[in-house]
Amino acid sequence: MAFLILVIGDLHIPDRALDIPAKFKKLLAPGKISQTLCLGNLTDRSTYEYLRTIAPDLKIVRGRMDVEATSLPLTSVVTHGNLRIGFLEGFTLVSNEPDLLLAEANRLDVDVLCWGGTHKFECFEYMDKFFVNPGSATGAFTTTAASWAVNLSSNGEGQKEQDKGFDEDEEVVPSFCLMDVQGISLTLYVYQLRKDEKGVENVAVEKVTYTKQVEPTGAGGAAAGAGAAASGAASVSSS
Repeated sequence: MAFLILVIGDLHIPDRALDIPAKFKKLLAPGKISQTLCLGNLTDRSTYEYLRTIAPDLKIVRGRMDVEATSLPLTSVVTHGNLRIGFLEGFTLVSNEPDLLLAEANRLDVDVLCWGGTHKFECFEYMDKFFVNPGSATGAFTTTAASWAVNLSSNGEGQKEQDKGFDEDEEVVPSFCLMDVQGISLTLYVYQLRKDEKGVENVAVEKVTYTKQVEPTGAGGAAAGAGAAASGAASVSSS
């Protein structure tokens, strides 16, 4: 049976979105997901309880809007197969530049780094590591990059002011990811709720693969069966 890992974040319920889309909830039925990695901004109790029904093994890190969840860690790491997977919301990062993400991955000593905060799906391989941003599962709007600006007054004292501007011109596409790890290989399934030209919403699924670079040992079988559990994730999209 496939061990599927749900990577989800930037929910912002009810402040910026009403709920996770119904088409996503239909896919995320209990019993299909083995573990959930939540990248923060889980701002209401009912959504927390809902995620627990998907998979009791729920790992959460603190997002910038989780102001009351001070006990949550800013970063966390899990190990599956021969891969170490780190995750964080990302508000502690100076920027989302690849070199800075790589530095964070090296700091956490992980092969895969998941980060959020941008509300936009992204994934890429860089310097033999794999980086994944699952986007916002609710399609919640995002504030501008400088959501909190520090303005210096004439006497040199810093004062924080909230920037109330929003990126309303660019529609946020709701999305989440599933990971299937087999040995040194990972298959990423990206689910996005897209609208066609008539405005009808449908779930689009894409697949991306990553294999950890290891020095040859002669064993040669570490990555065997990397696609054996793909049918497990495929069944999620077809149910």
